[in-house]
Amino acid sequence: MRRGRRWVTVALASSVLVAAGCTSAVPDDGPAPEGSDADSDVAQPWRDRPVVDLRFEMAPDLASASGREVVEFTPDLDTCELVFRSWPNKPATARAGSSLTVSGVRVDGRDAAFVDVPAGAPEGAPGTLVEVPLAECLSAGDTVTAEVTFDLVLGEQVNERVGTSSAAEVAWFATAFPLLAWERERGWERGPAVPVIGETAVSEDFLLESLEVVAPSGYEVLGTGAVDGTEPGPDGTTVHRFTAPAVRDVAVAVGDLEVAERTVGGTRVRVGVDREVGAAGPEDWLDQIEESTGGLVDLLGPLPYDDLWVVVLSSQSSGIEFPGAIQFGDVDPERRRGLVTHELAHMWFYGWVGNDQGEHPWLDESFATFAQAVADGEGPTYAELAARDAPPVGESMTYWAEEFRRPSSTYYDTVYTLGGAALVEARERVGEEAFDAALADYLATNAHSVVVPGDVEAAFADLPEVLGVLREVGALR
Repeated sequence: MRRGRRWVTVALASSVLVAAGCTSAVPDDGPAPEGSDADSDVAQPWRDRPVVDLRFEMAPDLASASGREVVEFTPDLDTCELVFRSWPNKPATARAGSSLTVSGVRVDGRDAAFVDVPAGAPEGAPGTLVEVPLAECLSAGDTVTAEVTFDLVLGEQVNERVGTSSAAEVAWFATAFPLLAWERERGWERGPAVPVIGETAVSEDFLLESLEVVAPSGYEVLGTGAVDGTEPGPDGTTVHRFTAPAVRDVAVAVGDLEVAERTVGGTRVRVGVDREVGAAGPEDWLDQIEESTGGLVDLLGPLPYDDLWVVVLSSQSSGIEFPGAIQFGDVDPERRRGLVTHELAHMWFYGWVGNDQGEHPWLDESFATFAQAVADGEGPTYAELAARDAPPVGESMTYWAEEFRRPSSTYYDTVYTLGGAALVEARERVGEEAFDAALADYLATNAHSVVVPGDVEAAFADLPEVLGVLREVGALR
């Protein structure tokens, strides 16, 4: 259990340089007050976005959890089914012992049949797709409420987004609930999971009305969104509540964590470090987060989230991003700066402006690497990378899995490194002022949506040299 808890709070006054058209999102389902963000050029969240209530009840040993999700869904197209993704069953996590199993579904208060579909899951594991045929089809604008119960198993020492460590006495799980797989104007997304290290999810923003985590009292709990209070639970547990107006995903960490808190550029940042992590404590990580945030804010505008939750895990070796949350591994100080900047950049690219990470991974990874290079003032040169015979940057995760013996390495070298360098090169060719103005418009126009490559083409239509560089590397066709 928690021993020697230390919670440090430091409030820092910091100015924020706001890029043109970029402001923190303040969603409002009613009439927008004069002068609010809804009056600006920044796109607001989908007014009919799903409404989600989640509850995780942790096992005492932090090796599993039982879950319940209630989602209110109003599609913008006709549909005769509901489709959820069970991403803990993708190859990288399933083979390490993690799983998500749906045990029951109710639709509008009635028991409903559901079909578990492998969709890339390893043999013997639950599928990554759960399909729920509806008794009556929905017309666009109709609303349905689904209740899904599920069981989550956390593999030991998993170097991924879902796992637990008995040595560190900590559990972490993200994208670890049945994720509604709807895309506006496109419908259900069913792309298969692939054995490539990287994200493959897609989700519209939803209103996280309530996230409840029931955990043994004495453990720290990091969540998603704003803290909504705690209360005593049964059998020596505490119920921790969170809420968020517009997020695409949910991340949670529970355990024996040393936690520190700081306000950075208007965002409340909380960092939890597990007890097996090396010399760097939460204050060291907060220092780097503050430094990296400054460069990114100069380029992209304020952080899109009022709350940022960060967990540093001895079992992980890199970083994984989620809207308003990040998981980091216990990396060397030499790697820390670039890794922190990259994962923070995902708050804009994937968090604020979403994309299908399985179909168009470059739309978040290339842009995050670009922002990292500009903010940190370092990175490989485009001339060096473009001289190589590289695959197209714009290919899907299925392509990387099928075409290469070492798909994760080739994927990283191409989508991250070459794609990011191409955007840096494009910015240099047209000038920083013109490029940054177009980028600000791209962020403002596409906030809270799921973009496709055509949205990049539209944003940079007046800068053909930018589009030319992206075509040179195969990001655009």
